[in-house]
Amino acid sequence: MGKKRTPLVAGNWKMHKTPAEAGTFVKLLRESFNKAGDVEVIVCPPFPALAAVASRLAGSDIGWGAQNMHWEAEGAFTGEVSGPMLQAMGCRYVILGHSERRGCFGETDDFIRRKLAAAIACGLRPIFCLGESLAIRQAGKASEHCRNQLRAGLEGLQAGRPDDLVVAYEPVWAIGTGQTATPEDAVEVIRALRREIAQMHGEDFACGVRFLYGGSVTPQSVSSFMQEEEIDGVLVGGASLNMEKFTAIIRAAAELRGKNA
Repeated sequence: MGKKRTPLVAGNWKMHKTPAEAGTFVKLLRESFNKAGDVEVIVCPPFPALAAVASRLAGSDIGWGAQNMHWEAEGAFTGEVSGPMLQAMGCRYVILGHSERRGCFGETDDFIRRKLAAAIACGLRPIFCLGESLAIRQAGKASEHCRNQLRAGLEGLQAGRPDDLVVAYEPVWAIGTGQTATPEDAVEVIRALRREIAQMHGEDFACGVRFLYGGSVTPQSVSSFMQEEEIDGVLVGGASLNMEKFTAIIRAAAELRGKNA
């Protein structure tokens, strides 16, 4: 499964940055990385900051996405945002299934499956997050647990092209804790997930799907993950809020891509 895939560095800002702060940040980011070599760069701000980010990044090679969406295109769903609304704002991506959505807000595999299907149907690229708890990891069931999450999310999915989908492996115990999985741990799970996709959608499709690692990614840890052929990028949390750290991560990914091209 050695197909070349464009590396992706995605910043998940979670519930941080006002519209003014977000606009200033991406203006500086654009000045630093209007084009980061062969690495794709996106930021995912909170909903109120999307318009400011879209305005500042219009015409650049840096993309933007959202952190969540509803599976319906419109309706009586107070407080929710739909895929067509996000697409109209120029979003390329939407993060779905993040452990904080599952754990804090009770999102089920069925909710996530509906959202994935809706995102793809309206032309958004979902970043489908999955991962295991520390207890599951210690029990030796990480790969099995993540395969189950993958199957539940992709059941019945009509994804025409492999680049319609991005999968982010984020071990729950390494999100915001300062801990990281080892590259070997991540590769073991991602290989199992790619095999699972091959069984569901065929070998060619599985070869084209990008897999990201997420979980307290830092400038110091990113190179060890990006050196692995199975890992196609990173989903960055806290470090994506800091210009120096985020640009260092982008540079490291671009440099490794250049060496491995």
